Amino acid sequence: MRRYELETEREGSTVYFFIRDVETLDIVLLPTKYLMHKIRSKCSPNTVRRSALAILYYLEYIHGKKKELTDVYQMPYVEQTNHFVEFLYWLKAGKHTRDKNHRSPNNGTCNAYLRDVFGFFLYMAECGQIKYLKVLSYNQVTVATSVGIKRTIRSQTFRGYFKPKERNVRAAEEVEIIEILQACTNTRDQLLLLMIAETGFRIGEILGVDYTRDIDYQRKTVRVYFRDDNENEARAKNAEHRRARISDETFEFLLSYLNEYRELLQRGTFLFINIEGDRAGKPMMVGSVYDMLKRMEKKTGHKITPHMLRRYFARSRRQENWNLEMISMALGHKHLDTTIKYLGNLDDKLLEASKEFYEKHS
Repeated sequence: MRRYELETEREGSTVYFFIRDVETLDIVLLPTKYLMHKIRSKCSPNTVRRSALAILYYLEYIHGKKKELTDVYQMPYVEQTNHFVEFLYWLKAGKHTRDKNHRSPNNGTCNAYLRDVFGFFLYMAECGQIKYLKVLSYNQVTVATSVGIKRTIRSQTFRGYFKPKERNVRAAEEVEIIEILQACTNTRDQLLLLMIAETGFRIGEILGVDYTRDIDYQRKTVRVYFRDDNENEARAKNAEHRRARISDETFEFLLSYLNEYRELLQRGTFLFINIEGDRAGKPMMVGSVYDMLKRMEKKTGHKITPHMLRRYFARSRRQENWNLEMISMALGHKHLDTTIKYLGNLDDKLLEASKEFYEKHS
């Protein structure tokens, strides 16, 4: 029998997470305070939920080891390292779930859970509840650059993470997008796919668009604007603000959609809504988008995801000679390396430019 359970309470658009001790029926105070801290820090509901699950699993893990949180930070460095490495393997073996048919989490998911646990330990240390973990101390090395400027490199001493597998996500092909657009049975789904392909917005970002505030109808631009009160929990990642221009043809399609569903749209301000059933007029959820794409896959034989449409955006812009920095800004990436991974092996222009350079300057 499990010792802990995760519970949720909704207040308006905010979801609160609690970890309860099944034996005593008490709320486990420190993890619950940490989860409240993440909510107040405007973390997305999905991020808070993952942290809640990570801490829940970790509490079960140390309960099985007959240890308390205070025992962990008192461990010597090597023992602490082994403790967290064993937690990773415990997760990988699927011991965190009661579902025997549950697929084992991949390396990246296990690493993400451990980072969430480390975040919890850092929070407790900042609050003075415990001392800092030894495995989260830093190695610090000072080196000099080629021009003599000194640079300090800091890295955490914990090296036990699993090697993450590269995400093998391809870009959607234009012919696939066209065939799926033709197979759609309503203008809402067509507009949704067109706007993701033309803006490069994430699915959570596009579903959070407010047609009364986020669309500039003169300039034909769409804005991603962070709000934490979205009924469908859609929000811009990293609390960022971005704008994107859509094509004249898609803008006309947008106006047609607004006219066709104006009565339902007037019940709220979200651009993408449910257009039938009991929830007609309510904001569209992420799960509904994936359900729609699965139906399109059965019709056309083409499997695409919102992420594949973002990669299509990146690849098509690169082919039109957009520089990497511009594509990275459009996608909302924090690091240029992420944008380069999106382009994958498709960035042949860089290789060709290098070849020409060496031919001239060998």
